[in-house]
Amino acid sequence: MWRTRAAAACVICRSLAKSNYGIKRKSPLQNLHLVSRSIHHPYYPSSKFQRPPLRISIQQFSSLNRLPFRKTKLLNVKYGYQSYRNFWLARLASRLLRIRYIILGSAVGGGYTAKKTYDQWKDMMPDLDDYKWIVPDFIWELDEHIDFEKIIKALPDADDLAKLLPDFDKIGESFASLKGFFSPGYNLVSEVIGASDLLLLLGSPGETAFRATDQGYDNDKQYKKVSDKEKIDQLQEELLRTQLKYQRMLERLEKENKELRKLVLQRDDKGIHQRKLKKSLIDMYSEVLDILSDYDASYNTQDHLPRVVVVGDQSAGKTSVLEMIAQARIFPRGSGEMMTRSPVKVTLSEGPHHVALFKDSSREFDLTKEEDLAALRNEIEIRMRNSVKEGCTVSTETISLSVKGPGLQRMVLVDLPGVISTVTSGMAPDTKETIFSISKAYMQNPNAIILCIQDGSVDAERSIVTDLVSQMDPQGKRTIFVLTKVDLAEKNVASPSRIQQIIEGKLFPMKALGYFAVVTGKGNSSESIESIKEYEEEFFQNSKLLKTSMLKAHQVTTKNLSLAVSDCFWKMVRESVEQQADAFKATRFNLETEWKNNYPRLRELDRNELFEKAKNEILDEVISLTQVTPKHWEEILQKTLWERVSTHVIENIYLPAAQTMNSGTFNTTVDIKLKQWTDKQLPNKAVEVAWETLQEEFSRFMTEPKGKEHDDIFDKLKQAVKEESIKRHKWNERAEDSLRVIQHNALEDRSISDKQQWDAAIHFMEETLQSRLKDTESVIEDMVGPDWKKRWMYWIGRTKEQNIRNETKNELEKLIKCNEEHAAYLANDEVTTVRKNLEARGITVDPCLIKDTWHQIYRRYFLKTALNHCNLCRRGFYYYQRHFVDSELECNDIVLFWRIQRMLAITANTLRQQLTNTEVRRLEKNVKEVLEDFAEDSEKKVKLLTGKRVQLAEDLKKVREIQEKLEAFIEALHQEK
Repeated sequence: MWRTRAAAACVICRSLAKSNYGIKRKSPLQNLHLVSRSIHHPYYPSSKFQRPPLRISIQQFSSLNRLPFRKTKLLNVKYGYQSYRNFWLARLASRLLRIRYIILGSAVGGGYTAKKTYDQWKDMMPDLDDYKWIVPDFIWELDEHIDFEKIIKALPDADDLAKLLPDFDKIGESFASLKGFFSPGYNLVSEVIGASDLLLLLGSPGETAFRATDQGYDNDKQYKKVSDKEKIDQLQEELLRTQLKYQRMLERLEKENKELRKLVLQRDDKGIHQRKLKKSLIDMYSEVLDILSDYDASYNTQDHLPRVVVVGDQSAGKTSVLEMIAQARIFPRGSGEMMTRSPVKVTLSEGPHHVALFKDSSREFDLTKEEDLAALRNEIEIRMRNSVKEGCTVSTETISLSVKGPGLQRMVLVDLPGVISTVTSGMAPDTKETIFSISKAYMQNPNAIILCIQDGSVDAERSIVTDLVSQMDPQGKRTIFVLTKVDLAEKNVASPSRIQQIIEGKLFPMKALGYFAVVTGKGNSSESIESIKEYEEEFFQNSKLLKTSMLKAHQVTTKNLSLAVSDCFWKMVRESVEQQADAFKATRFNLETEWKNNYPRLRELDRNELFEKAKNEILDEVISLTQVTPKHWEEILQKTLWERVSTHVIENIYLPAAQTMNSGTFNTTVDIKLKQWTDKQLPNKAVEVAWETLQEEFSRFMTEPKGKEHDDIFDKLKQAVKEESIKRHKWNERAEDSLRVIQHNALEDRSISDKQQWDAAIHFMEETLQSRLKDTESVIEDMVGPDWKKRWMYWIGRTKEQNIRNETKNELEKLIKCNEEHAAYLANDEVTTVRKNLEARGITVDPCLIKDTWHQIYRRYFLKTALNHCNLCRRGFYYYQRHFVDSELECNDIVLFWRIQRMLAITANTLRQQLTNTEVRRLEKNVKEVLEDFAEDSEKKVKLLTGKRVQLAEDLKKVREIQEKLEAFIEALHQEK
């Protein structure tokens, strides 16, 4: 047993000396200890005789649990041997076994001493929180990805070592497992060395810092002292170089990724590889915002969907920042002039080609071509100016623009007009208030991301937008602050710490989620995006602001800004979009309930559907014009035409001709005047009458109630269509020429073929003369006042002027009675005679009054005489037909009225043919064109189709569409997540 222990002790010494734990090897015999050699070779060399080898059997041995050994069985006595006892050897072995306890004690003591030394160093070291920014973020997250406790637990323990087999060849490996006892101390020392290296990397302050370096297998350590300032400067320079190196590598990888992504998207466009891309998300979201921008919120359905609202003082660089994010110079620019005159919604999405297009246009602008960029800037400027109303400087109308390209961050940004402090000449007086109201309207959305742009080259005290932003977002939970023109700020600002205060949020009275410093060029409008990026990178690489730790690496460049804004935008979208979808769902329920209660028997037709219904009704009514009978057209045309020309016929043709002395002169005068009338006035009058008749019939069909089917909601639209169609319609120019020939031929004919036509002409003449006589009697009554019957019955009297005219009338009637064949005009001496007769009775009369009164008195006398002559001519057809000449019965006036009547009938027939064959169809065509124009003009439809019912149906349709698109967007968002 003692020999066995001695052998074990020898193995321990050998394993400790060479530190080859767990390695199986057989040592040469000459390297073994004296005791070991005596155990392995029982033939002791110093003995005088040889002994046979001992047969011993040993149980499983372990120095950890000290299991008892079996007694040694010696050989039989017949060989002549007996038990050999050497007590000095046992004592030597027991002393050697104490080495195990020395090693165990040393391990425990060394571990405790190392832990105590580590605690002392740890207490001496300062707080490293101020230097955490130097180390990348993933270093601090190592413990989240690597479980060190599991690694420690995976090391073998004492229980596992107790199960080793008792093979002597493996005893070295069993004793090598004693390294588990030394591991705590060894690990503590390693932790201390690692902590020292980490402190040196972080640049922790202190008088000295130690760097441990491995040299060979023995891990020898060397230390050197470095001052705080040199160490921090060295680390910062090294950190900047490393950051720039990895930044360039990252840009190269991003460029390669962009090209690969471009190829993938191009394949998707060609249909080779069909799948949904992430870009569809932002497109779906942008469609929802476009619908909301056109939505009339009459029922308090407010839009709280997230957007990135870009606000800032005028010329602060808002547009330049937006262009850097979009990676294209897409906005018009000017020096110190207000260029953004209306909100511009820019939807950034990923696509195979860098293009831009407007919501209401199919044209794509290639942003890689300078001519397309110039055309795009010009188009935006034109749209801005067209959206501004007369007398205003800015507009609330939103211009929607979509920009697609490889590598663009998906988001929706709204560029607002710059905030101004003073209204200059040429601006509307309310420009400042309008800009403030537009900015507040967008920023008061609780889910809007506010991108506050501040010019770094001007004094902070001159900022206006920061106060406005602090009012709308006091806690800064949705605000991102951007300091532009940092290159000018570093050059012009006397104290660089002022820039640091701005970026740290200590200078302005506002809070923000993040603070960024960017450079958007040198102020040259012809700079490209790539040159601006290079200039920005070069500036921050050499900037003292970054070297002196006034700015942090993640707070600079528009690339980091774009990533941060995109992350905030999508985070806000994910947090709020479902809530907004529920809000629109509740709004939809309220609107549907209101419709069911107010219009239970009507379909929910929106403005477009109502317009289509009205369009069909109007076209049906236009077609109804072709169903009007020819007789109806001719009656209306003949009646209207005579009403229009009767005055000219009576006053300018009939009355002058009737003053002649014989029939020959009468006919000559009539022919001449009819010819002049036909050549100059009659065809034009006839066309005017026909056009007015068509308008009246068209209006009658358009405005005629349809009974229960009539819907008064279309009245405005029908009236507008009627007016616009009539305005556009022009009668055929050749119609007058053909009509002139027909009318001239009709008036040339004097042959009355039968008695029926003769009687018809007499009837026509009587009606005309009686109508004129009635009008003349009415005029005379107004001149002289009521007669004695009316004065007695209605207790009314005459005025002084009426009394004078009555006395004048009586004198003129006496004059006619004296000479029944008196001419139509009074001679001057006759006027003087009448005036003197009245003056003799004490009535002073003006000669003009006498002539006016005579005109009406003679007209009445003449019409009465003509009616009497008309009655006499009823029996004159026989004399007319036989061409008898009888001075007492000349009926030339009957022939005149027959010619007029026949001309009217022929003209009405001709106009009716033109109406039914040509003009009605042309009018129908004009109506269709007007309806098509109205269909494309949304403002016109909104103006013409109004009312609570229309608005309710329109809101209901919009809310349904918004809710459906939001639900589709949420589903796609969940699939992507």
